Amino acid sequence: MVINEIATLAIHPTYPEETAYAIDTGDVASSEVASNDEVAGPPLGVLLASADVAKGEKVFKKCGSCHTVEEGGANKIGPNLHGILNRDKGAVGDFSYSSALVEKGGAWGYEDLDLFLKKPTTYIKGTKMSFAGLKKPQDRADLIAYLRTLGKSDVPLPPAE
Repeated sequence: MVINEIATLAIHPTYPEETAYAIDTGDVASSEVASNDEVAGPPLGVLLASADVAKGEKVFKKCGSCHTVEEGGANKIGPNLHGILNRDKGAVGDFSYSSALVEKGGAWGYEDLDLFLKKPTTYIKGTKMSFAGLKKPQDRADLIAYLRTLGKSDVPLPPAE
């Protein structure tokens, strides 16, 4: 750093007032960027209608280091997920949930699971779950379809509109 500062003082570099060549960046307003980020593809109901349970089971392998899914299975770093659909948030009695998740309240519906799996720390700020999330909507739908087979297959799917 010292040599760089000395060289700058000795040489006195000059910079052009105008860019030598312009690069078209597409001047997109920040509101357009925000609205493009929100475009997530087909609605969750459509994705769930075509979801592949076998693929969801494969996606669950990312979750398996922290969660179990067997009925009556033990908790790991995260709670057992058997029958999670329509279960109240923070309802596994022998698991210590974050206060943020308990305060969020409500039950784990399809939309809740989708938003949580997308990026847990965005959906519930202060959650203990450190998972980065699943970016692909179809992966989330496949995983939710798999979780639905675990004691909650009678929960009707959202409309495929």
